[in-house]
Amino acid sequence: MNRPPTGFFVFNHTIMKEILVSTKDMARLRERIEIARSGGLKAPVNLSLLISELDRAKVLPPEKMPADVITMNSIITMEYLNSSKTMQIQLVYPEQADVARQKISIFAPVATALLGYRVGDIVEWKIPTGMAQMKITNIVYQPEAAGDFNV
Repeated sequence: MNRPPTGFFVFNHTIMKEILVSTKDMARLRERIEIARSGGLKAPVNLSLLISELDRAKVLPPEKMPADVITMNSIITMEYLNSSKTMQIQLVYPEQADVARQKISIFAPVATALLGYRVGDIVEWKIPTGMAQMKITNIVYQPEAAGDFNV
């Protein structure tokens, strides 16, 4: 039987890359999930996808997080694979979301897909018309790399 390379996981016959999440992000995200489940936050249909991603994540102390990994509050640039269009967004907690300012809630499918991935990775997520695919091209700001451990 063929095995996936080290650092990858098989999920529904798809090879998935290992993702990294900081201890602080993990605790804060689990807290938001519990609040959403109890009706305190607008809970999306795909909340179970975020839970699955967190369950498979490798957890690191914030000061050990590599600078090329997308964490909460990171500002990233991505490029659509089917065009040369780029997009810059910031991954934020649900209560900070503001689409007009490109602050995307971690509860949104695109943000869930990006959390824990690295510059150069290709991510995909479901959209109403099928699947979207983008390449992560840059991390403009990552709190851990900037020493902002309380963001």
